[in-house]
Amino acid sequence: MKIQIKRVYEPYEESDGYRVLVDRLWPRGLTRARVHYNEWAKFLAPSTELRKAFGHDPAHWAAFQEKYVEELNANPEALAFAKKLAGPEMAAYPRITLLYAARNEQENEAVVLAQWLRDHEAAPAPEPQAQ
Repeated sequence: MKIQIKRVYEPYEESDGYRVLVDRLWPRGLTRARVHYNEWAKFLAPSTELRKAFGHDPAHWAAFQEKYVEELNANPEALAFAKKLAGPEMAAYPRITLLYAARNEQENEAVVLAQWLRDHEAAPAPEPQAQ
């Protein structure tokens, strides 16, 4: 599965495929019609506490990444979403586009989430345990 990230303020392109808004809060200044999204997956966003602690401060980036991955790994909805993306219902889309509102294009939750989804896709399925 191809995953790209894109600022929600950038224009919609048909090649974006399945567009998922991954922010907990609706992007400032945009109407729902202008966003062109397939899904608003608030459950994929970092917790409010983590988001506030990060504050888009580059000094907190490494800690944010680590804690956000911990949150994703402990989130059953995030794990189900990763499974959904790998499923047959998504085969019709050329790619998944994760939409975010942050100004910093290198240090934001979509960067971490995209890597987590790629890693999750690459992870082998657990072997069934013998009984």
